[in-house]
Amino acid sequence: MDGELRDVLAAIATRRSVRSYLPVRLGRETVQRLLAAAVRAPTAIHEEQWAFVVLQGAASLKALSAQIYPAGDSNLFHGADTLVLICTPPMGPYVVADCWLASANLMLAAHALGLGSCVIGSAIEGLNRPEVKLQLGVPADMNVVVPLVLGVPREQGMPTPRKPPQVLSWQENT
Repeated sequence: MDGELRDVLAAIATRRSVRSYLPVRLGRETVQRLLAAAVRAPTAIHEEQWAFVVLQGAASLKALSAQIYPAGDSNLFHGADTLVLICTPPMGPYVVADCWLASANLMLAAHALGLGSCVIGSAIEGLNRPEVKLQLGVPADMNVVVPLVLGVPREQGMPTPRKPPQVLSWQENT
């Protein structure tokens, strides 16, 4: 097996969602490198409708957490210093899938750089409120599809078991 392929498979097997971060700011160059990896994701009909918002600062993320999830945990973003929002206009049949593909690339690239990441799905509704979108610089005609935090992991995540693939049908026709 080729070394690069082996590296990719190892990254897929060892990437974990990180929910505890050290108070370290990621540099602009690092974040831009991760965004460059994100946009290398496959897209349906090559539309590339995604756009990104980057918010940095643990205090800013904590305040945003309290704003969009006031009755819940004020640490919605797990103490991370960087939040990336992957946004898209709500048109086209595949734009949401494209954003999720971009997020997978971004998370694998972060892992390859020794960084942690975690999708914060429970923040999507709050991040799409008009006043929050305005505050974050998300145009009114776009939606936040994938919010994810990035940072230096406080500790290494433990492996999580996975069920084997459930194959519903496998047809080999001759």
